[in-house]
Amino acid sequence: MPEAPLIEKLLSRLSAPMAAILAETVKTARRRGVSLYLVGGGVRDLLLDRPHLDVDLAVEGDAASLAEELAAAVGARLTVHRRFGTAILRHPAGQAGAADVGLDLAQTRDEHYDRPGALPSVRPATIAQDLARRDFTVNTLALGLAGEQAGRLLDLYDGQRDLAARRLRVLHDRSFQDDATRILRGLRYEGRLGFRLEPATQRLLCRDLSYLDTISGARLRRELLAILAEDCPERILGRAQALGVLSALHPALSFDRRRAAAFATARRRPLAPLPEVYLCLLAAGAAPNQVEGALLRLALHGAWERALRDSLRLREETSRLAAPGLRPSQVVAMLDPLSASAVAAHALLEPPGIVRRRLRQYLEDWRYRRSALRGRDLQALGVVPGPAMGQMLSRLHAARLDGQARGREDEVRLVRAWQSAGTPG
Repeated sequence: MPEAPLIEKLLSRLSAPMAAILAETVKTARRRGVSLYLVGGGVRDLLLDRPHLDVDLAVEGDAASLAEELAAAVGARLTVHRRFGTAILRHPAGQAGAADVGLDLAQTRDEHYDRPGALPSVRPATIAQDLARRDFTVNTLALGLAGEQAGRLLDLYDGQRDLAARRLRVLHDRSFQDDATRILRGLRYEGRLGFRLEPATQRLLCRDLSYLDTISGARLRRELLAILAEDCPERILGRAQALGVLSALHPALSFDRRRAAAFATARRRPLAPLPEVYLCLLAAGAAPNQVEGALLRLALHGAWERALRDSLRLREETSRLAAPGLRPSQVVAMLDPLSASAVAAHALLEPPGIVRRRLRQYLEDWRYRRSALRGRDLQALGVVPGPAMGQMLSRLHAARLDGQARGREDEVRLVRAWQSAGTPG
């Protein structure tokens, strides 16, 4: 494709609000006399005709100042990170239900790593120097939008050739040592794009796995969760297992064909937030001390931490869940306090039998069953608010689960019987 029409192709692929803001950005850059480029994954995906484009812009000049003028012109929210010379604009979509329009601008910069895994020191630089600091050649492409290079496609590292060959290649031998998160990003690009690490890059990746230890837990967590958010993460995780990346990330994490099948089943019948289910599957079988170590190393908190801890608790409940004669209300009492993601992961890996049937019935049915009567209904029946009412509501819930009450009338009869007996059940 000739290079000049690439800008037209770009604008045609964007939503109308995004295209309008990008056009205003180009106009502002021209008025200020600065060079503006679309860089990175946006150019790569444009050339690959992928459906969704990230609009990441590089400015040879003061990106923050350009962003401030642009935000004022279009009424966008602006966040500026002056240490890195970056700015993020968010513009309201303008229609109900639509996502806000996002635009990222960064000053072209050079980076220096004081030590492996450290955040880089940055300084203003040319577009050529900016492209030289990137992770893989397919992400070094830049499309000029304003300035002397407008309409031209910059390809300083044979990125187009690697795109055509569907391969990922680093720019230099110390790339993974400078920033080992590139190991995880490389595998994510493989899975998302259907590419493959070229042999020399794969050898460097395996050589430098120990440099994952130089990365903070928060950064590793973000990269792992980005993998779990992909459409088909098992392709990525299978490679990560084969190359030793998962065990280098943490020994608690592992992947095999059984887990791959569980991932696919979880997507077909989602019963809990998928990324949390995936994480529980990755850590299934790990010893409790390993799980605790993973929580610390990957700085997992909130719902992620709860899901993993509840996975451990659920292992201890398996023998109780297998007990004969266990009523649905008893199963619900055991499982309701636990993360649904932990329960779903356990159900996916549990072998056929009574425990798996009970876990699935809980997830698909029992956890949603509620009694027809509420507190105000009990008051209308003469029940005084207080502990006795709470006990009655709990007993009604259990009766509904265990088939002792199939509707409102049955529940009213139960309440009348308990009142006659002078007991809340």
